[in-house]
Amino acid sequence: MIEALFVFGTALWLGVLTSISPCPLAANIAAVSFLSKKINHPKAVLFAGITYTFGRMIAYSVLGVIIITSLVSIPFMANFLQKYMNKILGPILVFVGLFLLDIMRFNFSGFSISKQKQESLAEAGLKGSFALGFLFALAFCPISAALFFGSLIPLSLNNNFGIVLPFIYGIGTGLPVLVFSFGIAFGVSTLSIWFNKMAALEKYTRKITGIIFIAAGLYFIWAHIAGSLRS
Repeated sequence: MIEALFVFGTALWLGVLTSISPCPLAANIAAVSFLSKKINHPKAVLFAGITYTFGRMIAYSVLGVIIITSLVSIPFMANFLQKYMNKILGPILVFVGLFLLDIMRFNFSGFSISKQKQESLAEAGLKGSFALGFLFALAFCPISAALFFGSLIPLSLNNNFGIVLPFIYGIGTGLPVLVFSFGIAFGVSTLSIWFNKMAALEKYTRKITGIIFIAAGLYFIWAHIAGSLRS
C-alpha cells in the first residue's frame, strides 16, 4: 500500500513538474489566453480551458500506455526489460537528474502547430479546445521530454502499477492548467503575479527533484554493484 502511494505520488508530481516547467507553462498560458479571446462568456471560457486540459491529460495517458504496452508485448523487449531494467534504471535516473540540474543538456522537440490550425481549432468549440490540448501536449520541450520519457516511462516499466501511471501523470499535468483556466475565465487580476511566482518556484522544485533523482540513481547503481560483488 505504501509502495503504491509512493509510486502514484511520484507520477503525479512528475506531471505537475512537467506542467509548471517554463516551456509547457508558457504554452498552456498562451493557449488558454488564446481560447479566451475567441469566447465571450466566462463560463464558456472555463469549459474551454477544462476541455483543453483534458486533451493534454488524454494525450500523455494514451502515449504512455501505447509505449508501455508495446514494449512489454514484444517478447524480445519484455525479456530485455525484465533482465536489465533494474540495471539501467540507475544510470537513467542520474542522467535525468543531471539534466534537471542544467548540468547536461540536449535538444528535443515535438511537432509544431501552425497558427492557422490553432485558429481553426479555437473556433471549433469544445472539440477544438480538446484537440488543441491534445496536440500541444505532444509538442515536447526538453524538460517535459526528459520527465516523460526519461522518468515516467522507466518508472512505469519497473512497477506493477505501470499501466496506471500515465493516467496519474496526465492528471498532474492538468492541475496547474485548470487553475490558470479558472483565473483567466474570471479575470483574476493577480494571475500574472502568481505566474511569475510559479516560474520562480519551478527552478527550486526542479533542482530538488534532480538531486533526488541522482541520489536514487546512485543508490540503484551501488545496489547493483554490491549485489554483483556478493555473488
